[in-house]
Order: sequence, then structure tokens, then C-alpha cells
Amino acid sequence: MSQKNLLKTNFNRVFSTISLAAVLLTGAKANAQEQKQSTASAALSAKLINLESATNEPFRFSLTLHNSTSSRQLYELKAELPVGWQMSSRVDGSTVTSLNLEAGQSREIALEITATSNAKAGKYIIPFKAVSPAQTLSVALEAVVKGNYAAILATPSGRLSEELTSGGHKDIELEVRNTGTLPLQNLEVTSQLPSGWETSFEPAKIEKLEAGKTARVKVLLRVPDKTIAGDYAATFNLAGNNVSSQAAFRIFIKTSLLSGWIGVLVILIALGCVYALIRKYGRR
Repeated sequence: MSQKNLLKTNFNRVFSTISLAAVLLTGAKANAQEQKQSTASAALSAKLINLESATNEPFRFSLTLHNSTSSRQLYELKAELPVGWQMSSRVDGSTVTSLNLEAGQSREIALEITATSNAKAGKYIIPFKAVSPAQTLSVALEAVVKGNYAAILATPSGRLSEELTSGGHKDIELEVRNTGTLPLQNLEVTSQLPSGWETSFEPAKIEKLEAGKTARVKVLLRVPDKTIAGDYAATFNLAGNNVSSQAAFRIFIKTSLLSGWIGVLVILIALGCVYALIRKYGRR
């Protein structure tokens, strides 16, 4: 073998050795990086990273933060939220924005995230971080907005006043409107009335009301006898699993015609008695 070929062979061997060493070094760095990321991930974890809720119900995540360093760390708790969203984090029932952990210590964090009322349905990725001078820990949370619950209690005409006679009764028609994007269930209407007044409802409960739909509730309002004439307030309340609403009525009570005539008759009798007494004793 010529000297030229020998040099070429030795060069190829050296180049192969260097290449192999570079590959092994790159692999070692990658493994170290993966191990570091795995350790950081394990230091901040969530029991469930994906939660589904309506816009008027908070997302409640349960996380565990572990100080994997060899010294005490002060972790700042923060999240990258969509515009208008709110976050609060609690530890042992107290609201916190940062957390002190001794080396090797772990604590449970109750994280509550609230979407805006006009948030569009869909999945939102929320990075949550615990940042200390020594390390930055993060976990990607998923908040799935499925829509919103909303309802209005009103009347078909919009009128919120009625007139009744003392001792009488009247039918009032209420309208329940599902103004949200999700179905409503177990809706019930109740009343707050002056003492002695009574109501009954038909139907007593609405089992389910789809989004955009309305339902009618007939109310039979009874007023006791001898109710003093005047203005009264009556409030009807709508309550369900996810919503509440109310309608405030002004009720005007007037006395019956018979009661009026009886009152007039009593006054006339009293005047007659006075007149008779004056004629009788006025002559003496």
C-alpha cells in the first residue's frame, strides 16, 4: 500500500471516530435535556389537565408543586390567560400569589380560572408556571368552554304590574326564556309575597328548556279578605341548576264595591243616629 493510500485510510478512521464521538455526545446531551425536562414536569403536575365548563362556572384545577432543588425556594405562581379571564390560587384555603417551599417539600395548589361571559366555545391552552430564582416549572392546562347558561324571568307583554280586589284572585302569566347556549334543567318559580298572600304555579317545575326556547308558567295569586287598599310588592324568583332570575311586580289592591257600599251605609247610619239624637235632646 502506498504512503498516500495509508494516509487516506488513517484519515478516514480518525474522521469516523470523531463523528461517532460527536453522535454519542449529542445523544448524551439530548438524554440529559429530556431527563431535566421530565424532572421539571414531575415537580409541577395536575391531577386533571383538561376540564370542561360553561362560561359562568369556574374551571377548578388541582396541582402539586414540588421543590426538587437542594435549597429553599420562593415560587411565583402565574398563568398566561386569555384577555379578561381571571385566576386565583389557594393553598390550605388561603389565596396566594407565591409559595415558599423547603428543599424536597411539596404542596397542593387549588387553582380556579374564570372565563369571560362572552368567551367563545372551544379549547383554550393555559400555561401555568411556578417561577423561582433556581428554576421555572410549567404545566399546560386545557380549559374547554362548552357555552353559557342564562335565563330571564319576565311576562309575555313585559308588564310588571297588576290590580286586584281585596279578597280576590288573579291569574298572572310568566315567561321563562333560555337566553344562553346550553339547555337548562330543573327550573322552578317561587314567590316572595306580603303576609297572608298565596300563590300556586302551573307547571310547578320545568324539567328541561332548550337554548333559545321559552316556557310559560301560570301563577294564581290570591289576596286575603280585608287587605288594606294600596300598593304592594310581589317578587317571583326563577331558580335552576345553573341559573337564577327574578321579576318584581307592583300589585295595587282596591276595596270591593260591596265593601264600599257597606262603608257608605255605615256612615249614613251613624249620621242618622247623630241627627236623631240632636233632634231628641236638642228640644229639651
